[in-house]
This record gives sequence, C-alpha cells and structure tokens, in this order.
Amino acid sequence: MMLSESYLKKRVLITGGLGFIGSNLARALVAQGAEVTLVDSLIPQYGGNPFNIDDIRDKLTVNVCDVRDPFAMAYLLQGKDFLFNLAGQTSHLDSMSDPQTDLDINAAAQLAILEACRKSNPGIKIVFASTRQLYGKPDYLPVDEKHPIRPVDVNGINKLAGEWYHLLYNNVYGIRACALRLTNTYGPGMRVKDARQTFLGIWVRLLIEGKPIRVFGDGLQLRDFNYVDDCVEALLLAGASDDANGKIYNLGSSEVVGLKALAEMMVELGNELKIGGGYELIPFPPERKAIDIGDYYSDFSLITHELGWQPKIDLREGLQRTMAYYQANHMHYWNNDQ
Repeated sequence: MMLSESYLKKRVLITGGLGFIGSNLARALVAQGAEVTLVDSLIPQYGGNPFNIDDIRDKLTVNVCDVRDPFAMAYLLQGKDFLFNLAGQTSHLDSMSDPQTDLDINAAAQLAILEACRKSNPGIKIVFASTRQLYGKPDYLPVDEKHPIRPVDVNGINKLAGEWYHLLYNNVYGIRACALRLTNTYGPGMRVKDARQTFLGIWVRLLIEGKPIRVFGDGLQLRDFNYVDDCVEALLLAGASDDANGKIYNLGSSEVVGLKALAEMMVELGNELKIGGGYELIPFPPERKAIDIGDYYSDFSLITHELGWQPKIDLREGLQRTMAYYQANHMHYWNNDQ
C-alpha cells in the first residue's frame, strides 16, 4: 500500500497535537485525507500553540484535555485507527526540578493510555515519540539501537518507561505499537520562547531579536538534526507498516555539525534574511553541565533498511525555512516584553 493511501479516511488521534511535531503531523495527515483529532492540554510551558494549526483549523477536531485524565483519554481513543502519542514533558531541567510531574506525564499517563486501548480499542496502531536522550553519554558514535541505555536525567528515565510500556503492550497484548527515538527535531512550530524543547528554538529567537546566540563550552560538541518534515515522514511510515510493530528505531542525520559551526551557519543565514546577529561562547551553567552528554549523533540505518526512511532536507535549507517562518510569525510565538 502506498503511504498516501494508508491514512485515507482513517481516524487518527494525536496527543500533543497543538505542539510542534503534532501540528506538522496533523497537517500531513489532513493532506492525506485522514479524520484527525488533536488532544492538547495547552499548559503554557509544554509548547502547544493554537497558531500552529491556523491554516487547517477547520479540517480537524481539537480537544483541549490532559493526557493525565484517564476518563477523557479512554473516551477519545474509542474508534480510532491510529494513535500518534507525542504528548510529553520535554524539558530536561524541568524534569530535575519537578520530577513528579515528569513521572505523571511521561510514564503514568502513558500506561493509562495503553490500558484504555487494551480495554476499549485493542485494534489501534500506536506510534510513540521517544528520544535519543535515553542513551546518555555515548560509548561509541554513531549511536545505534543496540547502544547501552543510560539516561542522565529524570526525563530520560520516564521516557524510557513510557517507551517500554508500549513495547510490552505490543508483545503481551498484541496492541500494535512501536517507538521512534527522535534526535534534535527543528522547524516551523517549534517552541522558541525558551529552551524547554530544543536549544535551537531559543537560538532562533535570539537572532531575530538581534541578540547574540549563547553557545555553551567550546562549541565543539557534535550533533545531528532532523527537519520536522523528515520526522513526520518517519512517523507516518512507522504507523503504516506492521513491520515496525514492537520495534524501536533511531532517527538521525548523516549531516553532523559542531554547535559553534551551527551558530556560524545561523548567523550567516540571519544576515541573508537581513536579521543580523552574532554568537558568543559562554561557560556551561552548572545545572546544564551536569546533564550534558558531549558529542551525539545517530546510526539510523535500521529504519532506512526496514521502512525506507531517510532524511531529505539538509540542515542549511531547513534552518533557512525555519528562520524565515519565525521572522514572519514571531508575534504568535513570543511577546517582545517577555
């Protein structure tokens, strides 16, 4: 079956649907003829933003509720063909200062969602958005799925529990589920008013405001990045393929860049967009140094081999699109007096 036919007239639920990845996924599913329902708590620090779906608002259903509400979730899951389970607390620092909330959202709520599926919709297919953060500080590069798991913060431990609940319910109860370990995803719709979701967001904001990007340490840390359209394609492929059931896949990019070089590229793109800007190297804040993982980039050959996925948008093009989007729409993502 062609990917474009896999979701036609299918009923799809996206948790975290007004967030960055969820809203971009919703746009792709609407284009493929799916009946899309979004769930989002719209809790201010978690990244949901109604403007993210401004262009498709009349083509889907939005339900404002919290994934921690088991009764609401059980109701919303009824009759759905697919669940893209993207809701989560993403801030590593917040998970250390408020570990209980992180546990409730990233682990307990996930278990409740799976229980609701087991009881009322065992035929659903679930794709869970996990994170490369589970690996911790790499023993070797690139990091493949066989790498030891060694979370460096509470967020990583709870995301791991959420991921494994999904695989357990796949293996024991036959509820088709798989997990994608996302790397640094970026693009239009990402949270930019602070660094709760990705440091790239705050970098974009600082450039547009004419302030220097702050690069921690020597800026030589290596990273890989995925533009959101590539991430969405991976989610759709995983949802459409029963070969993915019970599996974990890394996403990633063969384009690996140091953070100082990344800042230089963004400053250069900013100049092209008449934004200007610069960057500065600053010492690591102690709370970030404690959970920094050094260099990281993924081996994503498994998902390429099994599902045919590989990233298409190179970093420069993706950053150009992202910065142009926020240059035009920043008033919907942060207030200048914040």
